[in-house]
Amino acid sequence: MGGLGFLMIMSLLVVALVMLFFRFVPIGLWISALAAGVKVGLFNLVGMRLRRVPPHKIVMPLIKAIKAGLDMDTSKLEAHYLAGGNVDKVIDALIAAERAGIELNFSRAAAIDLAGRDVKEAVMVSVTPKVIETPVIAAMAKNGIQVKAIARVTVRANIDRLVGGAGEETIIARVGEGIVSTVGSAESHKDVLENPDNISKTVLAKGLDSGTAFEILSIDIADVDVGKNIGAELQIDQAEADKNIAQAKAEERRAMAVAQEQEMKARVQEMRARVVEAEAEVPIAMAEALRNGNMGVMDYYNLLNVQADTSMRDNIANATSPVLDKE
Repeated sequence: MGGLGFLMIMSLLVVALVMLFFRFVPIGLWISALAAGVKVGLFNLVGMRLRRVPPHKIVMPLIKAIKAGLDMDTSKLEAHYLAGGNVDKVIDALIAAERAGIELNFSRAAAIDLAGRDVKEAVMVSVTPKVIETPVIAAMAKNGIQVKAIARVTVRANIDRLVGGAGEETIIARVGEGIVSTVGSAESHKDVLENPDNISKTVLAKGLDSGTAFEILSIDIADVDVGKNIGAELQIDQAEADKNIAQAKAEERRAMAVAQEQEMKARVQEMRARVVEAEAEVPIAMAEALRNGNMGVMDYYNLLNVQADTSMRDNIANATSPVLDKE
C-alpha cells in the first residue's frame, strides 16, 4: 500500500513537471520555427522567458524575415523589443523596402520606429506618394481683395530624414506661408484667378521640404475663390477713425472757445465792477474838493452842464429815425 502511494505521488510530480515544462518552454513555437527552417534553440526560448520577452513576438517576425530572405537574428529583435519598439512593424517595413528596392537596414528601421513614426507606413509612402490637403488659406493681393485657396501637396517619404525630420504639419504651414506670400505679391486678385498655377510653381520652387521627413513632388491648387474686399474695409475703418479724430479736435476747439468766452465775460464783469466802484468814488472826491477849496461852485455847475450835454448827445445818437408812411 505504501509503494502504491509513493508511485502515485511520483506520477503526479512527473505530470506537474511536464506541464510546467511545456508551459515555460514554447515547444509548439520551436516546432513551427524548425518547420520554417529557422534555427532557434530551446535554451534561447527559455532565455527569452527569463528576460521577460514573449517568444512569439520574436520568433514569428523572425520567421517572416528569414522567409523573405533577410539576414536576421534573435538578438537584434530582442534588443529592439526591450527598447520599446514594435518588432513586427520593423520586419514588415524591411520586407516592403526590400521588395520595392529601397535601401533600408535594420538599424535605421529600428531608429525610425523608436522615434515614434510608423516605419511601415513610411516605407509605403515612400513607394506610393501621399496627398496632403491644406485647409482654406486666405491671402490678400495688392489691390486689397482677399483670395482663398486650397492646395493639395503630393509628398513622398524621405527615409534618410525620417529621424529628426519635421512632419506633415510643417509641410502644411510652409505651403500656406508660400501661398500667402505669392498672392500678396500679385498686383491684382484677377492675376491670381487667371493663373492659379503660378502659385504652385512659385511655392514649389521655394524648397519647402527642406528639413522635413518628406519630399514634395507637386503642389496643386484645388480651389481658389474671391473673399472680402479687405482694402475697402481698411479704408472705411481709417475714414471712421479720421472722422472721430476730427470730431474730437472740433469738440476740443469748441470747449476752448467756450472757456475763452467765459473768461472774457468774467473780465468784463470785473471791469464793470471797477467802473462802478470808481464812479462811486467821484461824488466823494468832488465833495472833498469843494470842502478843501480845490473846486468852486461854478466849476461844479460847469461839470454838470458838460455831463448834461454829453447825455443829450448820447440820446440823440441812440434815437431811432422816424418811419415815414408810404402814401
